[in-house]
Amino acid sequence: MGDQRSPDEKFQLITRNLQEVLGEERLKEILKERELKVYWGTATTGKPHVAYFVPMSKIADFLKAGCEVTILFADLHAYLDNMKAPWELLELRVQYYEQIIKAMLESIGVPLDKLRFVKGTDYQLSREYTLDVYRLSSMVTEHDAKKAGAEVVKQVEHPLLSGLLYPGLQALDEEYLKVDAQFGGVDQRKIFTLAEKVLFFVVVFIHIVSRLLSRMSSSEEESKIDLLDKNQEVKKKLKKAFCEPGNVENNGVLSFVKHVLFPLHSEFIIKRDPRWGGDKVYTDYEEVERDFAAEQIHPGDLKASVELALNKLLDPIRKKFEMPALKKLTASAYPEPSKNKGGAKGNPKQTADEEEVIPSRLDIRVEKIDMRGIESQAMLLCASIEEEPRKVEPLDPPEGSAPGDRVYVEGYESGKPDDELKPKKKVFEKLQVDLKISDECFAQWKEQNLMTKLGQITCKTLKGGNIC
Repeated sequence: MGDQRSPDEKFQLITRNLQEVLGEERLKEILKERELKVYWGTATTGKPHVAYFVPMSKIADFLKAGCEVTILFADLHAYLDNMKAPWELLELRVQYYEQIIKAMLESIGVPLDKLRFVKGTDYQLSREYTLDVYRLSSMVTEHDAKKAGAEVVKQVEHPLLSGLLYPGLQALDEEYLKVDAQFGGVDQRKIFTLAEKVLFFVVVFIHIVSRLLSRMSSSEEESKIDLLDKNQEVKKKLKKAFCEPGNVENNGVLSFVKHVLFPLHSEFIIKRDPRWGGDKVYTDYEEVERDFAAEQIHPGDLKASVELALNKLLDPIRKKFEMPALKKLTASAYPEPSKNKGGAKGNPKQTADEEEVIPSRLDIRVEKIDMRGIESQAMLLCASIEEEPRKVEPLDPPEGSAPGDRVYVEGYESGKPDDELKPKKKVFEKLQVDLKISDECFAQWKEQNLMTKLGQITCKTLKGGNIC
């Protein structure tokens, strides 16, 4: 138990598998005096997927170390971040997140009685919190607020004021939750640095796998294994995983073993036919990686073993969500677009056209450009980063592309483009806010890849850039 461990043992457990810890000495001082109070917050936007097992496994570590842990469902943040979650769906998505995360924690054996669950709007709409937001706004410059939220808040050409408020609100959360530390992904580092500067508290970083499992297939969307996916869907997505023999770089399957399965079970079993050596139990992840690099573990055996372990984690979650009430909650919180043609509740003026602003309405083609006399196939679209001086690069279609090849977003291949984009409808403008360059330099819309029939659209260097 946590209270039976020494401060050094607790420190090792709290900080293991973390990429970075800000305020390390202060963390050690707290552990010598009492248990650490820590929180993890998640904005209730898209549906949680299997990568959420990474923070869940870390929460298990915190509890083993005796920490008092709070999970914050940041519903107001979800709306402030460029309205990623519609206001009328916020409450439903909070309910979904609470139920799915509780099911995940139960799946990995984390006792819920040791956790505290808090909804952001339970305190973020109070008079005291609002006054502190105003006070903080007098201490933080526009430049610092924009910089702090650069990797978390959706970056658009004409940002909303809400995006500038977001980092400060997150900084205040720690004060109002009465905790010592918060943890999250390295993409939040600038927010944490701002919070440490103005409020002086400890921050621990969970080691985020670069889009955990995002290299598991050629399709970003296909790679996201939903927590409610059936066995056959898990098998299908894993089968498409990038898992080249001997290649341990950007291998989402190995990453899942390292950052989820080992922290949870302290071992991993490779299941294989007796003709190829039979099952092998690993108690050290480094040995798994060495054997895979030496091609002593076949990618097919690795995928099959991960599939088995993952389904064991998902089985109790799927079973729980077979309950009629939770099925109804899921459908209500994340309605299918085709079922929402009449507009969202509370907004009767919303039209079918507005609901159907989807990428297939754009007719984007590969074009031939001439750069200083050198002909090249390139995209009419470009990536840019808003800094001084501004950097702009043309997007690159796959090798062998020809002028006129259509560019589409995966999942929207068959849609018919509009004959004419009417200026008043602002179809391109509405889609553009979600057009980005990923950390792997893939051109994407809502984390789904832009493609031609020959493969993915890329950008040479402008990671995180906007597409315009």
